[in-house]
Amino acid sequence: MVGPMAIDITWLGTQDAARLLGVTPRTLYRFIDEGQLAGYKFGRVIRLKESDVLAFIEGSRIEPGTLEHLYPETRSSH
Repeated sequence: MVGPMAIDITWLGTQDAARLLGVTPRTLYRFIDEGQLAGYKFGRVIRLKESDVLAFIEGSRIEPGTLEHLYPETRSSH
């Protein structure tokens, strides 16, 4: 009989996850609290799956043509 399939999970601490995302731990906690990123509490520590953090990064990719509001055309006065 074959046992349950082993799942390879790489866990990240909050400091490492925040560093990977380029945000502060406080911002990381907000992402978790708002449900944007899954966090897991084991006793007193919070861990994140590296695969979830990488998927969050990919999901945050900016679609071309969506930032026009950040660099509005300036009207030239002749």
